[in-house]
Amino acid sequence: MGSRAPIAISLLVKNPAAAQHGQILWHDIGDYLDREQKLNIIFNLGSVAGITAANLWQEITPDEHGDWVKQRDEGAADFIVMGAKKSNEVALFANYSRGLQTGRDAWCVNSSRTKLVGNMQRMICFYSSEVARLELACIGQDKASRTTVVNGLINTDPTQISWSANLKQDLVRGKRFDYEQVALTPSLYRPFTKQWMYYSRAFNERVYQMPQLFPDSQSSNKVICVSGKGEKVAFSTLICDAIPGLHMVDIDGSQCFPLYLYDDEDSKTTNQPQQDSLFDSQEQETVTMVGRKRRDSITNEGLVYFYTAYPGEAITKEDVFYYVYGLLHSPDYRERFADNLSKELPRIPCVKGAVNFWHFSKAGRDLSELHLNYESVPMYTGAKVDTGGKTLAGSDYRVEKMKYGKTKVQDDKTGKLKSVDDKSVLIYNDRITVTGIPLEAYDYVVNGKAALDWVVERQCEKTEKDSGIVNDANDWAIETMNNPRYPLELFLRVVTVSLETMKIVKALPVLDI
Repeated sequence: MGSRAPIAISLLVKNPAAAQHGQILWHDIGDYLDREQKLNIIFNLGSVAGITAANLWQEITPDEHGDWVKQRDEGAADFIVMGAKKSNEVALFANYSRGLQTGRDAWCVNSSRTKLVGNMQRMICFYSSEVARLELACIGQDKASRTTVVNGLINTDPTQISWSANLKQDLVRGKRFDYEQVALTPSLYRPFTKQWMYYSRAFNERVYQMPQLFPDSQSSNKVICVSGKGEKVAFSTLICDAIPGLHMVDIDGSQCFPLYLYDDEDSKTTNQPQQDSLFDSQEQETVTMVGRKRRDSITNEGLVYFYTAYPGEAITKEDVFYYVYGLLHSPDYRERFADNLSKELPRIPCVKGAVNFWHFSKAGRDLSELHLNYESVPMYTGAKVDTGGKTLAGSDYRVEKMKYGKTKVQDDKTGKLKSVDDKSVLIYNDRITVTGIPLEAYDYVVNGKAALDWVVERQCEKTEKDSGIVNDANDWAIETMNNPRYPLELFLRVVTVSLETMKIVKALPVLDI
C-alpha cells in the first residue's frame, strides 16, 4: 500500500582514496507523490548513474547549524530571540515554559468540573491504598529493592489510575497526597477549547515553568503560545489567559511566553542577570500578592532593543508584547523565516519605521481581543440555523459529534464522482443544521487545522478507551457556561473570530526590516 511517511534512499560511500571527503549529493523527487509515481521515477532513472546522467544531483554544503536542506535565513541571527534558557544570549522574554503535561489527561482534564473532582478523588484514593499496601511489602528494603518490589506488585488497572514515571517514584518513596480543591482551574486544552484541569505537581507529570506563569487559579496572565522547535506542518501561535495544554498549538509541544512572571517574595532566582538601569522603576511597578510578586516578562534589554530602533517613541513592555503577537501572524514573516521557525524559537526583528511598529502592535492587541474573548464575540449572522421549523428546548442542543455536509466532485485520477466534505454546511445534530458558512472562515489555521475544525473535533462526547472516563463537551456548556446552546454558539462565534482574524492579518504591513 506504500507509506505516507517521507522516504529517503541513502548511499554512504567510504573511500579513503577519494580526492574529496564529506561530499553530499542530493536529489529530491518532489512532495506528495503516490506509490506508483515514486516507483515510476525510480524505474525511469534506472540506477544511481541515471541521476548523474540526467544531471539531477544537487551538491549540498551544510550550514553552521548542520542543516542540509531548508537552510535557515542567516539574517535572522541579528534579531532578538524570544527566549534563551541555555545561553547568555540577550532574550526578549525573561522566562517561558512548555505547555503543561499532565501525563494522564483522561484523569486530570475534563469538560465537567464535577466529573473531574470525582475522577481525581477516586484516583488519589486508589493511589493511597497502593502506598499502604506496598509499604507492608517493602518493610526493611533499601531503595533499589523497594523499586523492584513495587514494579512487581503494582496494580496497573487503567480504570483505577494512570501511572507515570514520576508517580511511580513517589509510590516507591511512600509519598502520600490529599485531594486539593484549589487545584481545579480552567485550561485551554486545544485551540478554542477550554477544559477543567487538576493543576498539581503531584499528579501532573511535567509542569515545567508553568508555576511562574500561572502559580494558581487566582493569578491572571496572558501568554503567547508558539510552535516548539522541530519540523511541523506549519508555524502556529495563539494567545491564552488560562493554563495551556502541552499540545495546544503544537503536537510536539507548545512554548509559552507570558506577559507577566510571578515570583515568590523570597525567591532570588531569575533567568536573566539583574541589572540596574533607568528601566528598573518600570519593571518594579508590580502587583504584590500574598507570598509572591508579579513582574513584566519582557526584559529591560528587550525594551532597549526597541527603544534603539524607535528613538523618542513612548513604547512600553506591553506594547512590545502585542507587537510580537501581531508580527507572528505576518504571512511575510512566516514565509520568509519558515525554515528558521521549523528549527528554532522565533527571533523578533524591528520593522522599519515607528508607524509600522505601532501597526503591528495594534494588530496584536486586536487579535488578542478576538482570541482571548472568543466565547463572547458576536455570533456570525450570515449563516442559517435550520431547526426544521421546530422550537427547540435546551436538551435539543446536545451535541455528540458534529460533522460537515457532503457534496459530489469528480476525482482527478479516475474521473468518477466522489463524496467530499461541504464545509458550508454543518450537521450539528439530528435536529439542527447550519448552512451558509463562509468558506473563507476556514482560512484561519492554527495547530495544523482551521479553527472551526477544532470546534467540530472537540465539541463532542468521547470515552477514553483505557480508563472508560467520559469527557462530554455538553458538561462545559451546562455546568460552566449555564448555556446548553454553547457548542452551537461557539461554532458561530469562531466563524466571526476566523473572519476578523483574517481581515487583520491581510491588513498587516509588508514586512520591511
